[in-house]
Amino acid sequence: MSQTVHCPTCRTPVSWNTRSPWRPFCSERCKLIDLGAWINEDNRIPGVDLPDDSLDRITPWEDPANDS
Repeated sequence: MSQTVHCPTCRTPVSWNTRSPWRPFCSERCKLIDLGAWINEDNRIPGVDLPDDSLDRITPWEDPANDS
């Protein structure tokens, strides 16, 4: 028995199984509409704004595997 969820874009019921390759979306179209909303920043995860100079204070990450 598979669970049914609603497509986040159009709210169409979608079976949560391997026969639904775009799950949780009902189609590739709905998946791309959602992706476009994230790219356009219509969707976003709330957070605090960082000062403009915050990137200057980040130290570069060094990969320990590259230590010689």
